[in-house]
Amino acid sequence: MKSPSLLIALALAALPAAASYDANGVPLGAHERQVKERYPSAYCKALEWSSLAADRRCDDSRADFAGIKARITFYLKNGAVQAFDVRFDGKQVKRIMPALREKYGKPDLEGEDPERRYFRAEWKDKADRAVLVSDLEKRRASLLVSRGNFEEEIYRVR
Repeated sequence: MKSPSLLIALALAALPAAASYDANGVPLGAHERQVKERYPSAYCKALEWSSLAADRRCDDSRADFAGIKARITFYLKNGAVQAFDVRFDGKQVKRIMPALREKYGKPDLEGEDPERRYFRAEWKDKADRAVLVSDLEKRRASLLVSRGNFEEEIYRVR
C-alpha cells in the first residue's frame, strides 16, 4: 500500500499547469533577486507613483517569452513579484497561444471580437489571473499576469 504522503505528492504533480503563473521560471511571489538572475539586463527601480499594488518595477526590453521576442515588466511589492506584463507584436498571438495553453492550461475565456478588432484570452486560478489582449489592427499585444486586485490598484490615483 502506498503511503498517504506519496499519494498527496502524486495528486499535486497531476494538477494542471494553470496552478502556477510564471515568466520563464520567475513565478508570481518570486523575489527581485530571482528576476535579476533570470533577466540580468532588467533595470529595477522604485515606482514613480504611489500605489498599493506595487512599490518597484523591473523592466527588460530584450526578453524572450514562449519563443518570441518581447518586453517584460515585473511589478513588485515588499520585494515579491505581484504582476508581470509581457508586451509583444500582436502578429505573434497565434504563435504564443499554444505555448500559453500548455503552460497555463485551457483559457477560461478566449475569443476574437471582429467588430472591435481584438483578441482576448483569460486564465484564472484563485486570486491569480492572466489576461492576454491583442489589438488586431495594430502591432500591440499584452499578457498581464497578476495577483489579487493588481489591475484595479496599480494606477489608482491616491
